[in-house]
Amino acid sequence: MNTRTSALDDLIFGVDIQSGDVRGDAPSYALVAFDGDAVDRDVVSRRKLHRRIDDEEPAIIATDNTYELAEDKGALVRFLRQLPSETKLVQVTGDERPEPLSRVAARHGVPYAKPPMKEAEAAARLAARNVGYEVSAFTDTTEIKVARGRSTGGGGGWSEDRFTRRIHGAVKTTTREVESKLDAAGLDYEVERTEKYGGYSRAVFEVSATPSELPVSSMRSGDVRIEIERERRDGIEYRPLAQRRDHVIVGIDPGTTTAVALLDLDGGVLDVWSSRTADTAEVIEWIIERGRPVIVAADVEPMPETVEKIRRSFDAAGWRPETDLPVDEKLHRTRNEAYDNDHERDAMAAALFALDDHADQFERVQAKTPAGFDRGEVIARVVADGESVETALEALSEDESDEETTEKHEPRELTDEEKEIKRLNERVERLETHVSDLKDTVEQKDDRIVELEDELSEARREERREARERREVTRLERENERLKRELSEVESKKAALDDKLERLKELWKLDHSNFADVADEKRDLVPVKPVEQFTKGAIEAADKAYGLAAGDVVYLRDASGAGRETAELLVDHEPKVVLREGGLSEQADEILFDNEIPVGPADEVTIQEVDELAVARESDIEAVIDDWESRAAERRREKKEAQLDQLISEHRAREHS
Repeated sequence: MNTRTSALDDLIFGVDIQSGDVRGDAPSYALVAFDGDAVDRDVVSRRKLHRRIDDEEPAIIATDNTYELAEDKGALVRFLRQLPSETKLVQVTGDERPEPLSRVAARHGVPYAKPPMKEAEAAARLAARNVGYEVSAFTDTTEIKVARGRSTGGGGGWSEDRFTRRIHGAVKTTTREVESKLDAAGLDYEVERTEKYGGYSRAVFEVSATPSELPVSSMRSGDVRIEIERERRDGIEYRPLAQRRDHVIVGIDPGTTTAVALLDLDGGVLDVWSSRTADTAEVIEWIIERGRPVIVAADVEPMPETVEKIRRSFDAAGWRPETDLPVDEKLHRTRNEAYDNDHERDAMAAALFALDDHADQFERVQAKTPAGFDRGEVIARVVADGESVETALEALSEDESDEETTEKHEPRELTDEEKEIKRLNERVERLETHVSDLKDTVEQKDDRIVELEDELSEARREERREARERREVTRLERENERLKRELSEVESKKAALDDKLERLKELWKLDHSNFADVADEKRDLVPVKPVEQFTKGAIEAADKAYGLAAGDVVYLRDASGAGRETAELLVDHEPKVVLREGGLSEQADEILFDNEIPVGPADEVTIQEVDELAVARESDIEAVIDDWESRAAERRREKKEAQLDQLISEHRAREHS
């Protein structure tokens, strides 16, 4: 039975040391590039190896011993840091305690020979079959640091404030852009922001992703820089390319909705899944990812063709009931398990009944299997392949007792020169580590200085802010006193206006009501509408201010100087009577008389004024009108006599001529 998932289709580099020593200056490497079909072989230097890795970005770099690429753990970490983000380093011979490459190659049917180029090819072919362990020094968490690209120290004063505000604002804007990109990519992250004057001084994101999965990259541009660093593990970790998949019992319910249930050999439910869209290939792939089937079961008789096809693909034993399983029995057998629908229940029931049917056989195999043997592998051989327990144990024993080669992964004895080089390299590494630590310390102190400068700037800004606040308080107190004085004046004006309003209401009632709601003592009053001068502008201004209507009493404060057009304009408003101060011009007097507009002196009427408006007793007004009518009658009589005398004079003149 195949215990691996499908082979890789990407480019794989197989590497083995060709000559020299990794601890020396110029080792050469046998390099095999394998893409599943074509094989390209070359001998390269260390520099050219790195260059080809950077240029071609293989999916895997496979080797039988990672310490042929790096002399120690520190160098191995540096090598891993330099790899493209999608490239894995794989040790095909195992984890911290590798096996000989020849044994691993023989176990997986890969051609093997001693020359370095053949070992490199064997390593590449093994990695293509997902054999080996990925070597990792980093987690899948990446830190993104958004920070200031320059110091905020400036020339002081407001100019420094603006400079600081601009930089912190730029960091805040870039932080929001990074957040938006991470959200759009659907990545999980945590962020810690350091707020400063005008924005952020830094923001640190901890993202659950590798650098290649991030939608942002490192950059430095003026006010802002972005640094990306993958989180380092405590040590070197070896992770199998293909996770170990245990032997399982599979129950399948095919149909419009396909359901699959997986049990371990002790009856525990490992996983249940259903889908309306999955085809047979997807079902097989789902099972491959989770285990190696020993039995594939159905809940109906005969076994459906789809289930039989899946069984054959795994060379597993089949199981089906003698008759279709009743619903009540399936419900009872799955009563302690969780499922989402009837299809998942039926698949689970098929697997559980198959387990029940083989329980005695599993117990016999377990009883006969010595310690140190894989019980699942023995059961698979007995149940699926039809072997006896003894035959299965014998076959497994032969696999374990295959002749081991004497190949070792121990380095050869170093020469004195190589030992000195190693000692110097270790010293250089320690010094580089010390320098790195010092740089970190300097960076921390620089950050602390920047923080203290920020605090000092903030303290200065606070002091200036307090001074401004004190000046503002003083100004507001003065303003408050001024407003109090204005309020007192406004209240006095309000009282006067309230009194005026009451008087205006009385005037309005006089002008517009039927006098039913006017007090008895005021019923003899009529409104008088003053006009400042007997001019067109004054008449129009009065009309605009309070309206001049037919029947109004018009009071000319200055009646002198009016001409014909002004008098005609007043006549157009059809006043009831015109009260005047001063004398009228002959033209105005003639126009008003001809239009029978009564005119009388204002001093004959008692006028009470309220701002722009006024009132007078109606009896006084009627007296003025009566007086004018008397004078007008006399004037008309005199005018007729004058006209008659003129006619007689003209007639006599014609007779004497």
